[in-house]
Amino acid sequence: MVRVKMMNEEFFAKTLKEFNVAGELLRAREEEKQGLLDEFDKECKRFFFGKISERSLASSVKKTNNELHRLDNEIRENMSKSRQAADRAMKTVSAQAPTHYKATLSGIVGGGSSGKKKSKKHHKKK
Repeated sequence: MVRVKMMNEEFFAKTLKEFNVAGELLRAREEEKQGLLDEFDKECKRFFFGKISERSLASSVKKTNNELHRLDNEIRENMSKSRQAADRAMKTVSAQAPTHYKATLSGIVGGGSSGKKKSKKHHKKK
């Protein structure tokens, strides 16, 4: 009996879920970063209009830079996780390259390693 390659659907679904989670976390961190930048912009305006001191602004600068650095690291980490999940999904899908079969009067023909390149054997030099 001829057997067709079957994709591991459970693994593929798990990989897609991981990809989705990484993408959602990425988007959440970007929104958090935008909110932080908007908040700092308001602080700068308050300083410009004399409502807060320079010392207070300097403290805000340090806090904001630390938070931006943390968010950038998390964004990079989620980008990496997303890339890895996408690569796993592509490998799973690529492994499903169809094997050529042909129905004939005498039965099914094919399924061999047609299309695959045979590697050359290297001979030792004397």
